[in-house]
Amino acid sequence: MPIEVRELIIKATVTQEGTGGANSAPSPNTNNNVSPQEEIITACVEKILEILKEKDAR
Repeated sequence: MPIEVRELIIKATVTQEGTGGANSAPSPNTNNNVSPQEEIITACVEKILEILKEKDAR
């Protein structure tokens, strides 16, 4: 019997760095008018859409 999980838990830790160091990753969105919170939301939405597409493809 298949098991269906209907719960998704997303945990994230966001830290704001000063001027950025050598190990800071480039921002996926180069638009400086977008806040970091909006970037996180956009990344989460994209990931959820990818998961839904994979689910529909099965």
